[in-house]
Amino acid sequence: MKSITQESVKAFMNAARFKKSNMQVDVLDNVTILRLHGNAIAYLYNDPQRTLSITNCGWFSNTTKERLNAIPGVSIKQKNFNWYLNGSEWNGKLIDVNLI
Repeated sequence: MKSITQESVKAFMNAARFKKSNMQVDVLDNVTILRLHGNAIAYLYNDPQRTLSITNCGWFSNTTKERLNAIPGVSIKQKNFNWYLNGSEWNGKLIDVNLI
C-alpha cells in the first residue's frame, strides 16, 4: 500500500484536513470527504453511527480500489472485470458500508 494511501485514509478517519498529490480530505461540520483527483470517493458522516458511504465515481481503476480498500470495513476484490465489495458484486455507485 502506498504511503499516500495510508496518510490520506488516516486523515479521513480522524477528520483531519489533508492535501497531497492527487488526494485530499475535506472536513465539514457534518461530514468528512475523501477525494481522489477531485472526485469524492468516501464520506464519513459525523452522526452518532459514523455512517460511511463510498463510491468509485465511475472509475474502476487500481488506484481507486487501493484508496477505498484502505478504509476499515471496505474490501474490494476484482474478478473478470467485476468489482466485489465485501463479497457482493458492486457497480461502484454510492453505498453505505459498516465501519469495523
